[in-house]
Amino acid sequence: MNRSSNSGPSVQVTTDSGTSLDAFARDVDRGLSAAQKHIPCVYFYDYPGSQIFERICRLPEYYLTKAETEILQANSGEICSSLPENVLLVELGSGSCFKTQVIIAELLKHQAHVAYSPIDISKQMLEESSNSLQERFDSLEVVPVVAEYTEGLHQLRTRPEQAKLILWLGSSIGNLTHAEATRFLEKIVKVLSAQDQFLIGFDLQKDRRTLEEAYNDSQGVTAEFNRNLLSRINRELGGKFDLSRFEHSAVYNEEHSRIEMYLISTCEQEAYIARLDRAYRFHKDERIHTENSTKYALDAIQDMADQAGLQICRQWFDSRRYFSLTLFYIAEY
Repeated sequence: MNRSSNSGPSVQVTTDSGTSLDAFARDVDRGLSAAQKHIPCVYFYDYPGSQIFERICRLPEYYLTKAETEILQANSGEICSSLPENVLLVELGSGSCFKTQVIIAELLKHQAHVAYSPIDISKQMLEESSNSLQERFDSLEVVPVVAEYTEGLHQLRTRPEQAKLILWLGSSIGNLTHAEATRFLEKIVKVLSAQDQFLIGFDLQKDRRTLEEAYNDSQGVTAEFNRNLLSRINRELGGKFDLSRFEHSAVYNEEHSRIEMYLISTCEQEAYIARLDRAYRFHKDERIHTENSTKYALDAIQDMADQAGLQICRQWFDSRRYFSLTLFYIAEY
């Protein structure tokens, strides 16, 4: 990711609660030992993976980023209009913070200072994005946290007297099943107060061709992103995966309304992982499941909110109604 030279104050990421190598090794062993091999999608987002994902966001086939950015640019004033003064922004899975800058810029039109706490699993990505934001916005206080979503939840308990807008953009909620997403939202509800709000991006249901083209781009960047999971195992766990022997596949499962992403072994093979001191066998055409990306109907969003104890405040859509940003608050309030 390219950044301008550092002319502003540097933000140091000192809280390092990211995923440990032991946890990574344990999850890889569990996943590759299962009848249906899988690797949790959270491991996509090391620094190289985060950089590849930023390239995905600029691809012509990948409509999600463009649609969500369109919503933010057209509606940031309305999104921010209901927020209390001096709101604390907390973002889950912040990445490059590109889209978040629209919200920050809007808030700074109306208040002298904004505090922002991005939460991401990649420490290096957090350092780069936090410093880039600090360079652009003099009146922005950035307090980055290296963590998975659930580990970062405790950060929502900080500054209890300060209203929070929690951002979960990019339809990352779609990586979870309906039950998992509902349980996660219930955890969020437990740390929200009456003055807090929660803005979530949802990718909406649409035709199969548009969906599958978005995850099987013509330049092969998504395939590179998918194979980076194996590269990460090689780098961090002493793996011996031959990436050329695995093909990328992304298919739409209509029954579950989701894209399913796989790495497919092109031959009979074994891959040794030194940290686990174990070799894993793959049959020809055997699949490693790496990600789900659910596509939502509006009634499914409402149902999930009802189950989690959230109330929909407002919903915004892009011009093609491919994507929705939905603003929630706690139902009992």
